[in-house]
Amino acid sequence: MRILQIIDSLEAGGAERMAVNYANALAEKIDFSGLVVSRKEGSLLNQVHPKVAYLFLNKKGAIDFRALFALRKFAIDNKVEVIHAHSTSFFLAFLLKLSCPSLQLIWHDHYGDSEFLAERPSLALRITLPFFSGIIAVNQHLKNWAEQKMNHKNVIYLPNFPSKVSETLEKTVLKGIQGKRILSLANLRVQKNHFLLLEVAKKIQFSHPDYTFHLVGKDFEDEYSNQIKKLIQDFNLENTVFIYGSRQDISNVLAQSTIAVLTSQSEGLPVALLEYGWHEKPVVVTNVGEIPLLVQDGENGFLVEAGNMESFYNSLVQLIENEILQYNFGKAFQKTVSDNYSEETVMIHYLDWLQKYNK
Repeated sequence: MRILQIIDSLEAGGAERMAVNYANALAEKIDFSGLVVSRKEGSLLNQVHPKVAYLFLNKKGAIDFRALFALRKFAIDNKVEVIHAHSTSFFLAFLLKLSCPSLQLIWHDHYGDSEFLAERPSLALRITLPFFSGIIAVNQHLKNWAEQKMNHKNVIYLPNFPSKVSETLEKTVLKGIQGKRILSLANLRVQKNHFLLLEVAKKIQFSHPDYTFHLVGKDFEDEYSNQIKKLIQDFNLENTVFIYGSRQDISNVLAQSTIAVLTSQSEGLPVALLEYGWHEKPVVVTNVGEIPLLVQDGENGFLVEAGNMESFYNSLVQLIENEILQYNFGKAFQKTVSDNYSEETVMIHYLDWLQKYNK
């Protein structure tokens, strides 16, 4: 089988990480695994496996014939059979299909606001999805949406999975005291609800002043980011909450962290949560998206209703004050992720699905 992944950028987001993860995982399993980035390269470029055939299009605008012809040539030269388009790259894949009808198209839906699907724009998808052989959804909400609203007959739910690729030589050093660091691995986006995190941090600063919060994820330097930084000042959290931006040495960052959190108001299946489990971190997370499928409250972590600051704070305090619970949660969560969300498990289902339904 010869499969090409397409993604808009290689900045450190969940969809981007999964495009790279799929390309890398397939490099050892099929005849050809390729990765095309249409608009913008980024920090994930150095995580692309050497065996993955790579092309950057530097696409300008919604329709760029130069980029489209370059993609067409790359697909033909490498005898590509399946185009696996991630997120908004579905439109580029659709245009390619018009000039290469024999190609099989797969769309991978990573839509992050799966709690608010009723508000999702869908006109472009309704026009293009009939040309796609199948759809991969990263959570059950998206699978149901594709089947019911897009009337697609071949939809599969495949969970995200953490990467096995070795990391860069970058060595981030987290501030604060070893054993007393709380990590939030999330890009600075509205759906991640860092405001809740800052409210919790303000209370932790009073009750457990030695503990610090570490925000690792892309800083878009927009209004949301500015509000976060202003609140840090307003709450006098300059020595409690630290922002690092996007980092590539995630394993190194996790190794320095004691507890991991997600305060999201909407999610699919966050790759960050899988990284937490892979690295045996005890977690406090919100009950959104597919998170409840991984985290069973009180068994392998704490699950809190989205937006409930008091519950989040109380759960976090329980972990802070009980190192045995930290250890037990970390071990149990690691087993959950390794048993159900490993690269091997997902690749078996993915390749079986392609061979069965997309010939």
